[in-house]
Amino acid sequence: MEIFLMILMFLVLIGISNMIHRFVPFVPVPLIQIALGIAAAFVRSFHHVPLNPELFMVLFIAPLLFNDGKRTPRKELWKLRSYILLLALGLVFATVLIAGPFIHWLIPTIPISAAFALAAILSPTDAVAVSSLSGRAKLPPKIMHLLEGEALMNDASGLVAFNFAIAATVTGYFSLPKAALSFFVIAVGGLAVGAALGLAVIWFRMLLRRLGMEDVTLHMLVIILTPFIIYLIAEELHLSGILAVVAAGVTHAVERDRMRSASMRLRVVSDSTWSVILYTLNGLVFLLLGHEIPGVINQIWSDPAYNNGQVIGYIVLITAVLILLRLVWVWLSTNRNIKSAVLTALSGVRGALTLAAAFSIQLTLADGSPFPERALILFICAGVILMTLILASSLLPLLTREKNKATAGQETHDREARIRVLEAGLQTVREEMNDENKEEALQLMLVYTRKLQHTRLAGTGDIQGAWKATIAIRKMGLEAERAVAEQWLGEKRIAPRVAEKFIASLNKVELLLTSRYRPRLTIKSLWRQVMRLLKGGERPKHPAMSPDHPDWDEYKALKLAAIHAAIDELESMERTERPAALQAVVADYRAMELYLCNDRMWSRTVRKMNNERRELELKAIQAERNEIQRQFEEGEIDRTLASHFRMDVNYREANLFETQAMDQGESV
Repeated sequence: MEIFLMILMFLVLIGISNMIHRFVPFVPVPLIQIALGIAAAFVRSFHHVPLNPELFMVLFIAPLLFNDGKRTPRKELWKLRSYILLLALGLVFATVLIAGPFIHWLIPTIPISAAFALAAILSPTDAVAVSSLSGRAKLPPKIMHLLEGEALMNDASGLVAFNFAIAATVTGYFSLPKAALSFFVIAVGGLAVGAALGLAVIWFRMLLRRLGMEDVTLHMLVIILTPFIIYLIAEELHLSGILAVVAAGVTHAVERDRMRSASMRLRVVSDSTWSVILYTLNGLVFLLLGHEIPGVINQIWSDPAYNNGQVIGYIVLITAVLILLRLVWVWLSTNRNIKSAVLTALSGVRGALTLAAAFSIQLTLADGSPFPERALILFICAGVILMTLILASSLLPLLTREKNKATAGQETHDREARIRVLEAGLQTVREEMNDENKEEALQLMLVYTRKLQHTRLAGTGDIQGAWKATIAIRKMGLEAERAVAEQWLGEKRIAPRVAEKFIASLNKVELLLTSRYRPRLTIKSLWRQVMRLLKGGERPKHPAMSPDHPDWDEYKALKLAAIHAAIDELESMERTERPAALQAVVADYRAMELYLCNDRMWSRTVRKMNNERRELELKAIQAERNEIQRQFEEGEIDRTLASHFRMDVNYREANLFETQAMDQGESV
């Protein structure tokens, strides 16, 4: 029960971390999750489970790397293969050979073999941490592909070097030829076994399809189990499980491309399922990392044998050497300019894999004596992880800010991103179309097709500023409408129930536009609701607000007066930097006025915009939101463009709500 509560608490903290990130977007989500994990470690009633390195690798690293192998573009990796190998192999071994002796010189109490082990486990970058950088720092595509390829490959080389160095420390024996041969067998064997098993899984799934077993749930179960099974089989054969799941991910990416048209529904379910799994696993990785840090730090912090300032100095110096060595290696080996080399060097973030491997260090040597400075090694690993994350999160956005400025090429990129968002909505409408909603779906598909054509033909311009101006102008119109309702209510020209319904509609529109809710006239409404509950009465039902509703004439008069007030307010603006935005908002109000002035037209509109159309459009809007989030998380768009796209979606949802507000079956 305690473990279940711990897992449940971690899942809650993952959600909280993303809520916090919305308020402090300049702080990366991984750092927020690490901080929450640290805070959870100090909760007395919170159950603490020691980090099991083997379980951590198979439960978290295997599926994450499998997914990275599926998503990483293969053509780009192949083009950068020589540079990736120079980083994944050459830099790892150079770090071991250079940083190892430096660590031993800096901290003589750490034997040279243990210093080699510490350098080895600090050498690989973390794929999960690297992918977390794309949200804030829009790195150039070549650098990002290079980092992804390096992170997929260098885990194996770092872990192999680490294991040999630990074995040499424990047993006092080391053979370079044997180590080199073992590394070749472990790495190549892991890749071969992973590719073979990946193809076997694909063949098995094709066999199921030929036998008529098209059940999406069954296929998803096979896909989810694939990375775990392949990792365990490779490790059981004493090969690299990490490289095995990467190779299996790449083979599944090939299979995905070939079956793209034949398994559309499976792709949709697979993408949705994996997004939830990856979202959860990524969060758990950083929460567990933070959860372990206090225990690691406490061993050193409370030990009088160590000078706290001195051990912090160790972390700073070792981190500086790792970054400097990486900078020089990238600059000399990949022929990159100094700025690209600096970006690549700072992007070499260490993650939970480093700490998990450090926890696997034995407590004792072969002769039964304690492993030398094990606690200090764990402390240094935790410190380097935090420092590399903080440095990358703070410096990379500053260094890449110039790259995010709008250019001619950027306009094309932004337009293509917008097209992908609209296509996501269009695809959802196609998938949801059936015999009952076919007419509404075809109409909505036509709307999306026109938007796509307009987007392909038009440039983007300053659309971010245009949408901000449009929303600001619409808010001014809402204020004018709200003032009319309050005036009429004060003059008792309308019934309170009509005013409540009207203002509730305005509040909902404002909430959709600005994510803020401004309650007005709610005290009386709340009091009536409380009194109704105390009297045991049920909420009265009213027919939909339409020309047949008993309050229709009163509501219609109020709405028309509010529309006229809003138009007068907007047209009285002497100057505006966005005349097109002003005209668009006024046109929306004119359209609403036209509907209200013709009761028959309004009735036809209400009947046409039925529940099926509403559900279709809301699902399409949600699909657009999902696509915006996906592009943002994968670094395809920056935060500014994602914010603009969300403004667009929110504005359309607000208009949809206001057009259909009179089709509600209950009063407020």
